[in-house]
Formats: sequence, structure tokens, C-alpha cells
Amino acid sequence: MTATDRSIELVNAAAQAAADRLAHDIIAYDVSDVLSITDAFLLASAPSDRQVKSIVDEIEERLNKELGVKPVRREGDRDARWILLDYVDIVVHVQHSEERVFYSLERLWKDCPQLSLPEDAVKTRGKAQEHAHLMGDREGGPS
Repeated sequence: MTATDRSIELVNAAAQAAADRLAHDIIAYDVSDVLSITDAFLLASAPSDRQVKSIVDEIEERLNKELGVKPVRREGDRDARWILLDYVDIVVHVQHSEERVFYSLERLWKDCPQLSLPEDAVKTRGKAQEHAHLMGDREGGPS
């Protein structure tokens, strides 16, 4: 089984919204063969809690406005370190960069096929590492 056209449409819209809010390392996996509860996972991250929340708000607004869907569940708002949006067909995980490294969801889903994403989303790959390197330089750390 593979992700449905509707799931792919949702993933692409969410990925574009995340990219528009400068999310880092956007990636999507087709998990339909290993999970019966959803078709796809979209992962994105940001270096601050405020930006995590901004990305999630943009995804939620865009999917509602453009595709007429609202999440059935939204979790993690209080700390904004890892917010999950459950749209049934897809699940969106937006994590603070530190949580992204610690939980390493990519390792869990690495055997699942990656879904193609809009060019703007693909360009975000490696941004977290770039940002960490830049911040290290600003703080007088190693380059």
C-alpha cells in the first residue's frame, strides 16, 4: 500500500507552509506499509520554540484555508518543543532542533520511502546544521 493522492496533497501543502516559515530539514515518509493509522509523516524543525509555534500555526492555517481540513488533534503546545498535528491521513511533527536530534525520528522511519516534496522544502535540508555552525561562530565556538 502507498500513501493516497490526498495524503500526498496534504504533505506537500504542509511542507510548503513549513518552508515558507523557514523550517529546517523538512522531510516526509510514506509510512502506510508499516502503520495502519496514517499514510505519511512530515518532519520539520526550528531553532526556537517561537518559530516551532509559528511553523505549526502556518501549516494549520494553510491546510484549513487551501484544503479545508483541520487537525483532529494538536499536541505539545504548552512547551512548543515538539508539536504534533494529526490530520488522520498525515501526521506533522514540528520539533525544536534539540528535540529533533535527541529523538531522531528519521532513524525510526529510515526504511520507509521518502515522499517527494516541493523544491522550497527540499532546500531546507541541512539548515539545522548550518544554523548550529553559524551560532557556534557567533558565540566564539569552533568553526
